[in-house]
Amino acid sequence: MSTAGWRHGARLAGAGVVALGTVLALTGCFGASTDVDSDADGDFADDGCTSVVVATSSEKVNMLDALADAFKESPQHEGLAECATVRPINVSSGDATRFLTAGGDWPDDDARRWPTMWSPASTVWTERVAAAASASLVGEPESFTHTPVVFGVPETMAKALGYPGSEIGITDFEALCQDPAGWASVGKPLWGSFKISKTNPNTSTTGLSAILMQSYEASGKTVDLTAADVAAAAEFSRVFEECVIHYGDTTGKVLNTLYDETQNGSGGSGYVSAVALEETSLLNYNQGNPDSHTVQPGETLTPPKEKLVAVYPSGGSMWSDNPITVLGADWVTEVQATAGAAFAEFLQTDAAQQILPEYGFRPLDESVALGDLFTAEYGVDPAGPAVTLPKPSVDVVSAAIDQWTQIRKPSSVLEVIDISGSMDEAIGDGRSKLDGAIEGAQSTLGHFRSSDEVGVWAFTTGVSSAAGQNIVVLRDVSPLASDRESVDSSLDDLRFADRQGTPLYDAIAAAYEEMTARAEPGRINAIVVLSDGQDTDSTISLDSLIAKIGKESSEGGDDAPVRIFPIAYGEGADTGALQRIAEATGGQWFDASDAAKIDLVFASVINNF
Repeated sequence: MSTAGWRHGARLAGAGVVALGTVLALTGCFGASTDVDSDADGDFADDGCTSVVVATSSEKVNMLDALADAFKESPQHEGLAECATVRPINVSSGDATRFLTAGGDWPDDDARRWPTMWSPASTVWTERVAAAASASLVGEPESFTHTPVVFGVPETMAKALGYPGSEIGITDFEALCQDPAGWASVGKPLWGSFKISKTNPNTSTTGLSAILMQSYEASGKTVDLTAADVAAAAEFSRVFEECVIHYGDTTGKVLNTLYDETQNGSGGSGYVSAVALEETSLLNYNQGNPDSHTVQPGETLTPPKEKLVAVYPSGGSMWSDNPITVLGADWVTEVQATAGAAFAEFLQTDAAQQILPEYGFRPLDESVALGDLFTAEYGVDPAGPAVTLPKPSVDVVSAAIDQWTQIRKPSSVLEVIDISGSMDEAIGDGRSKLDGAIEGAQSTLGHFRSSDEVGVWAFTTGVSSAAGQNIVVLRDVSPLASDRESVDSSLDDLRFADRQGTPLYDAIAAAYEEMTARAEPGRINAIVVLSDGQDTDSTISLDSLIAKIGKESSEGGDDAPVRIFPIAYGEGADTGALQRIAEATGGQWFDASDAAKIDLVFASVINNF
C-alpha cells in the first residue's frame, strides 16, 4: 500500500472497548491521560528551527529530551542546512501502531505534534506496522538502546521467594498462581493470594513480551519459538493469567497505584505481588517516579518506602530494543526527514550512548559504564539477565496475541453512565457529551468475548428501577453472548432519556453492592463510571462512600475484589473525588477533560479487562 493510500484509508474505527462484569460508571469526567499525552511534552512554539517530533513511550521522554539538547551541539546537527529541534511526545507503542495501521491523519488536532519520527519500545511494533500497512511507512528502524523485561517484586516478598540467592522463574510464579493457598504455600498466609500485574499486549511492549516469555517458559526453549509452541503453552499461560489483578494500558498507571498504597499505608501493599515491566521502569519507580513522567525543573522525587527488586526470570528475559525511525508518512517534509535522519545517526555515537545510563537505559555499546543507577540499591543486577530470549517472528507474535485474547482472565463489568442534564452540553464536534459517552461505550462491545459478563446502568434523579432510586437498568450483568446489537440499541435509547440531577455517589454505592454480591474469584470484577460533573443529589457522602468501598482493599485483600475505574468527562468533573474512589478499590481513574477524545479514553479503559 502506498503512503498516500495508507493516509486516506480507514480512520480509527472501533478504537475503544469496555469490559463487562466490572462496574462501569460513566459520569462525564475522566481521570487518566488520553493516548496522545499532551502534558509535559515541551514547548511547541516556533523557535525558527525545523521541528522534528518523536512519538515515543513515556519512559523515554526524559532521555530523549536530554539527547535532543546534546544533538544541538553535535557534528550531525552542524551538518544540516538549518537548525533542527527534536521534540519527544508520549504515545504508547501499541497506540502508535494502531494509529499508523488504521490510516488517516495522526489523531491530534495540532498538526505541529504530528510525528516525523517514531521510537516504540520494540521493533515488534515496527514489524507489525510494516506487515499490516506498509514497510515504507516505518522506514528503516534502528535500535539505539535496550532494556530487559523483568518482574518487579516488592523486596520483602521477593526475599520470601529466596531472593537474591535463589533463581526465580515464571514457573515459580505459575505454581503460586495455581496453588489455592497462595502466599501461605511459602509460609506467608497473611499475604493472601499471589497477584500479578500485566499490561495489555495489544498496546504495551511489556504485556506482549510477558506472554511470549510465558510461551518460552512452557516450551522449555530459549530460541526458535514457534506458533506451535505458543499453542502448546495455552494451559500454562491460562493459569498464569488467573493471577492477574487487571490488565492495564500502561505499566505507569499500575505503578502509580502501587506507589500510592506503599506511601500511604504501612509501607507494604497487598495490591500486587509481581509486576511485569521494563528494567528502566523499575529504576524510575525506585527513584520516586512511578509513571516515568517528564520530571520538571525543581521537582523533588520521593523514593517508595518499599522498593521493587528486579527478578530476571531464570528461563530468560526478552529485551525491548527501542528502535527509532523516520516515518514515511506524507506529512513528513523532506527537510524534517533529513533532520530526523541526522538525529538517528547521532543516537549511535559515543556522546549519545554515554547519556543513556543516566536515564535507566542500557547502551548498545557495552564499553560504556552503566554507573551508579544500575546497582542493588535501586533493585537491579547489572549482570542480569543471564539468558536472553530472542524476538520471535511476526507470525509467532500474532499467534501469541490471538491466544491471549482467548485465554486472558474473564471479566465481569458494570458500566454506569451519567445521564444528568449537563450531559447535553456540546463537545465541539457536533456531538453532545452524552453522544460521546454513548458512542464510546458502544465501541467497547467488540472487545468482550461472549462469555464475559457485561451490564449497563444509567443514573440521574427522577427515575427508578429494581436496582434502586435514580438508576435505570439497561442491561443486567450477565454473559454478553450474542447480545451486542441489543446492548448497542439500548445505549442509543439514552439519547431520549429525561435528564435531571447527578446522584453520583449513590449510583456508585448501589453498583458496588451489586458487583460485590456477584463477584467471583478468577474474574476481573469491575465498575466503570463515566461522569461529567460533581455530585449534587446523593444521600451518601464521599467519605462514607470511600469507607464503604475501601474496607476490602486492605493488605491481603479479597479473593474477588471489585475495582472501580472512573472516567472524568469534561472540564467540570470532580477529578479529585473520582481519583479517591478509584484508589480506594485499587482501580484507576481516567482523564477525559477533553471530551472530544472520549473514544481514545474508552480504548484506554478497556485495556484493563
